[in-house]
Amino acid sequence: MSLKLRDNTKYSLLVASSMGVRITPINGQPVHSSKMFEMQATSAETNVASISSYLGLPVKVLTTFVKDSPIAAFIKSDLRQRNIDFEGPEIPQGGPWGYRHQFNIADSGFGLRGPRVQNDRAGEVGRTLNVKDFDLERIFGKDGVQIVHLSGLIAALSPDTATFCLEIARFAKKYGTLISFDLNYRATFWKGREKELKEVFHEIASLSDILIGNEEDFQLCLGIEGPKAGGEDIESAMDAFKGMIINAQKSYPNVSVFANTLREVVSVNEHLWGAIVYENGNWHVVNPKPIVVMDRIGGGDGFVGGLLYAVLKGMPSQKWIQFAWASGALATTFLTDYAQPSDEEMIWSIWEGNARVKR
Repeated sequence: MSLKLRDNTKYSLLVASSMGVRITPINGQPVHSSKMFEMQATSAETNVASISSYLGLPVKVLTTFVKDSPIAAFIKSDLRQRNIDFEGPEIPQGGPWGYRHQFNIADSGFGLRGPRVQNDRAGEVGRTLNVKDFDLERIFGKDGVQIVHLSGLIAALSPDTATFCLEIARFAKKYGTLISFDLNYRATFWKGREKELKEVFHEIASLSDILIGNEEDFQLCLGIEGPKAGGEDIESAMDAFKGMIINAQKSYPNVSVFANTLREVVSVNEHLWGAIVYENGNWHVVNPKPIVVMDRIGGGDGFVGGLLYAVLKGMPSQKWIQFAWASGALATTFLTDYAQPSDEEMIWSIWEGNARVKR
């Protein structure tokens, strides 16, 4: 099946997300020995959306905020700077032990000292995301959306968010909006909810046009047989990766595009970065090649964002993986979790390996 974009829509890309903040020690230092930190607004889904928003496409996020929170104000200001429209209810904090935006406490690592990340999600307001708070008929019917991007991180946050993502997928399908689904398996989110979430993920995947994940995601979320994580090197396992995607295609025949990134870590600051895309029977592969990394967090999101932008711009399918690979590589050169491309040329220069000064 081919991808057909809707015409005359208000938004090119829509994402559903639980927004939070990341605090990071300066100068690449570990958390436990640091006294100075930088703070940024972040979420995996808005990381994806930022490629399109910085390159001029109309983008929107559906989320939820803590009412009268300075952190919520910080997040809204950041989204405006990224040219991302937002919509969502304001939830009263409910006292010191009530709701708040999640905190992601992460250092970037350096050399052979790997990054360490602690997610502090207690009382996360994003867990209250509820389909009743959004007029999906207006969003998809009247405003119109070309692609909606959903993440397994949001679908697995709570029973409410699972229903929320499922209803978004149903409305998108009803109105001809393309659906992108990044499986994003997290064991802690799934504990004790395996049966419920497998049913939800199966339905969203069956409605999707673009399905994204790594070897663990496909196996643990959808039960698709694939290579073992942490086994042989990626190039040696390429046939197993392709076999996994073929198995997924048989289980989800309505999906037009399957994609996942390929990464080997040499050190914190040098990765072998590759990707694979299966599109309507055609294989597009970038074998892992060295990239220099400032901060790895958000590289996968950058890849997805680049892929969706390439689809939205009507690029030839063989160029999707090139633009996506380079967008992911670009994201690893920023201290923010998301890439901030100034134009398409910045991304294509990465693909071409041209790091010469531009005057």
